[in-house]
Amino acid sequence: MDDRFNTTAGWVLFAGVIALGLSAVGSRLYNADRAEAPEEGGYFIEGAAEEGAEEAGPSLATLLAAGDAAAGAKVFAKCTACHTIEQGGAAGIGPNLYGVVGTAIGQHAPGFAYSAALSSHGGNWDYAALDAWLKSPRAFAEGTKMSFAGLSSAEDRANVILYMRENGGGPELPTPEAPAAEAAPEDAPLDGAVPATETLGAEEAGAVAAPVPVD
Repeated sequence: MDDRFNTTAGWVLFAGVIALGLSAVGSRLYNADRAEAPEEGGYFIEGAAEEGAEEAGPSLATLLAAGDAAAGAKVFAKCTACHTIEQGGAAGIGPNLYGVVGTAIGQHAPGFAYSAALSSHGGNWDYAALDAWLKSPRAFAEGTKMSFAGLSSAEDRANVILYMRENGGGPELPTPEAPAAEAAPEDAPLDGAVPATETLGAEEAGAVAAPVPVD
């Protein structure tokens, strides 16, 4: 009895030693005892755009075509602290703006002390430039003396541009883009046409081909 017990205990002890040795070897080979990130990550799944991202709205040409110069006059009231817009108006903190649309940037009012950032900008006050200027003067011409923060509404900017164009004229308004035509479904029958899946019987075909009597 004692011999069997000793033999069994010996085998159990031997198995425990083997298991401990295998565990130590596995830890060294596979770093099983240390949590590490994999060398190569999984596939990155692109999610939706960030919430709150601005969606592209109507183009400037579309806004100008649908705009209202009278509404622009109300928005322009914010500008009258620095600018006049009537013909022959005196310059204030800013230059008189009569007829400014389409003229050279920083060159419209002779004798006015434009900032170097504006007078050296180049280009003309076309509709795209006016829209960018009204949106953020400092972003359009860094270093400008213009302290106005800008108009965040694209509709307001378009209306102000139309009001400025009404006072002194300007180039032709840009043509809005034509809306994309929607393609008709391939299986949609033409007006008055019989769908391909339907066939006329002999009587129906005769009725179609027979002339209609006139009273």
